[in-house]
Amino acid sequence: MSERPNLEVGAKCRVLLVDDSPAIRQMLRLGLAKHPHIEVVGEAEDAYVARERIKQLNPDVITLDVEMPRMNGLDFLERIMRLRPMPVVMLSSVTNQGSVAAVRALSLGAFDVQVKPSDGFDDRFMTRLAERLLTAGTSKLRVPGRLRNTGKTTANTTARLNAWNGKIVLMGASTGGVAAIESVLRRLPSNTPPVVIAQHMPASFLSSFVERLSQRMAMNVQVASDGVALQQGTVYLAPGGMTHTTIRRDGSQFICQERTGPKINGHHPSVDALFLSAVDFAEHVIGVILTGLGRDGADGLTQLKCGGAQTIGQDEASCVVYGMPRAAFEAGAVGIQLPLERMASKICSFADRGQDPIKVFE
Repeated sequence: MSERPNLEVGAKCRVLLVDDSPAIRQMLRLGLAKHPHIEVVGEAEDAYVARERIKQLNPDVITLDVEMPRMNGLDFLERIMRLRPMPVVMLSSVTNQGSVAAVRALSLGAFDVQVKPSDGFDDRFMTRLAERLLTAGTSKLRVPGRLRNTGKTTANTTARLNAWNGKIVLMGASTGGVAAIESVLRRLPSNTPPVVIAQHMPASFLSSFVERLSQRMAMNVQVASDGVALQQGTVYLAPGGMTHTTIRRDGSQFICQERTGPKINGHHPSVDALFLSAVDFAEHVIGVILTGLGRDGADGLTQLKCGGAQTIGQDEASCVVYGMPRAAFEAGAVGIQLPLERMASKICSFADRGQDPIKVFE
């Protein structure tokens, strides 16, 4: 489900295509020409030409290839976000190298990454790309904060958890979620309560995302797998693909379950599937909804809150897309809205045995 573009009547989203392949640029131009709300205003074969085109044309959004001569797309993206932030949709291959680049691009602030189809740019791909470009071009750009170092976070940069009260954290995110998740996790301590995350992302990107987080975060990070018991100090990412990650309770243990089935709200994994699976033990859950398109997670978070869960929503000012958090907030599912930099301390307050559950809302 996509957000409605905020365009004036008759206005078009102005797109600059950046790719070293003339054939790719032509396919993109012809495909996007079919969309009534998009206008391709220019093309560039490398980053240096793109820089001049951006100055001349002032596009609303650019498409950017990863592999280009003279300067690759990731280095150019980093410069754009530092010197002239603007919405960027990256185009990536499905190779392992491509997935590493895609995750880094999302962390640097790319609005989205679209995987290039191996069998050509058909109408389905072009429609999806057009929708992403429209949403990106009309969104409020948020540039993620950068880590000050490339190593793991240290204790003095994180929130504190004194005595864990046994609660688990269930978190959902979509567009803008890679940078948002990194922002929250890097502030959580190494003894974090268990965190299970459903992030809308191609399954081919997941191993690269897990590896990136493992290298940068204080806690353990791994892919959620069927039958694994949730442990303090560990973050679990839903694998997606054709499955949904859910949680069941077995005595005092909380166990991950991978459930096959159709997409929910258009997604594998679904945030609603994760949240709804924990309703029977909601009083032991801290539910968190982050930036993203659509309303996946709103129904599940509503039922969690009604069951006694403490719930947090990302505030509009810090969201790349205030779609999922807005839907949850308007449904009454969000107990408190916070910017990303305050979420870790609130999660630790909710998960600390010594905290008064009433005062943590103050």
